[in-house]
Amino acid sequence: MNRSALVLVTSSYPIAGDGSEAAGSFVADLVEEIAKHVPVRVVAPGPISTREQWAERIEIYRYPAPSRPLSTLRLWHPADQLRIAKVLHAGMQATREASTQGAGHILALWGLPCGQWARKAAKETGLAYSVWMLGSDVWSLGRIPLLRGILSRVIRDAHRAYADGYQLAEDARRIGDSSVHFLPSTRRINLKDPAKPRETPPYRMLFLGRWHPNKGIDILLDALAKFDTDTWKKIEKIEINGGGPLEPLVHERANALRNMGHPISVGGYLTKSEAEAAIARADWLLIPSRIESIPVVFSDAMKLGRPVVAMPVGDLPILLHRAPCGVLASRANAAAYCDALRTALATPPSLLVDGVKTTSSHFDLPTIAKQITQQVSDHD
Repeated sequence: MNRSALVLVTSSYPIAGDGSEAAGSFVADLVEEIAKHVPVRVVAPGPISTREQWAERIEIYRYPAPSRPLSTLRLWHPADQLRIAKVLHAGMQATREASTQGAGHILALWGLPCGQWARKAAKETGLAYSVWMLGSDVWSLGRIPLLRGILSRVIRDAHRAYADGYQLAEDARRIGDSSVHFLPSTRRINLKDPAKPRETPPYRMLFLGRWHPNKGIDILLDALAKFDTDTWKKIEKIEINGGGPLEPLVHERANALRNMGHPISVGGYLTKSEAEAAIARADWLLIPSRIESIPVVFSDAMKLGRPVVAMPVGDLPILLHRAPCGVLASRANAAAYCDALRTALATPPSLLVDGVKTTSSHFDLPTIAKQITQQVSDHD
């Protein structure tokens, strides 16, 4: 791409820096790495339409968007319909502005609506575009007939299509009837030399993520309610951090367990540095998701030397079978997850250190950024 700018269109980019941006911190880290190779123009949501110069080779084109993700808005509600329409118009306009003179390629993170904005801008400018998809694109939006058709065209017309999971890439290939390549999403870890996990119980456990049915926070709470007294003796503390639509349920259920004398703490979203510190003081990271590809928090845990207790969904079985880096539940329900937690509490994390280290090596951000810049430049 020589010195032409990469236009990166995303719905995930930091604004508040409070940890609520979902994949936003990963995208910010990725942009910094790509900017080492080419200038980057980022199209991202914000409170108002504006342009920001974040660094010498990083410019942000903000489009106005509500603080709530589009996926949480109600398609049947007139007020939300208007909000969605405004975001779609503003995002498309910002993509057009960023894709003018000096742009060399457009990369959409993620499939919808960003991939559609990239597709339209590419047609208008003659540029090529690539798209990188998450599970929410393929497994949620891809189930809606109208949106599935749009996503199919986004995948099919792309110079290159990526997905951040093995099964996700295969499912996206079926939708677009076109090649989709696996590319893991991961973020930079700034915490150096974290302490090793404890060798013996009582252990510390951590849930870090959205309080949403897909992420299985309710399953985790159901599983904890099944613990007997001897099991609780093996736990020093369980931290639950995050936020989302299940917040009332989380507080109610956690309070009930705490009132029974069990060591549970509940906190809100964590900044990136706070999240790293939380993982580093835990011995096990908990991933009770009903639907999942490869969550960013998984690679965070691997890089910080922490094994996981995971559900057998998405690519987690592949990763845990490839190298022993955690405990996998036999089924995606509370009873099976309870059994997996008991197994973890009886397993010294040190037994999994080699598998964790091996798995961590597959999530190297500089390598991913270099791969993207090389592959999008082969079109130029």
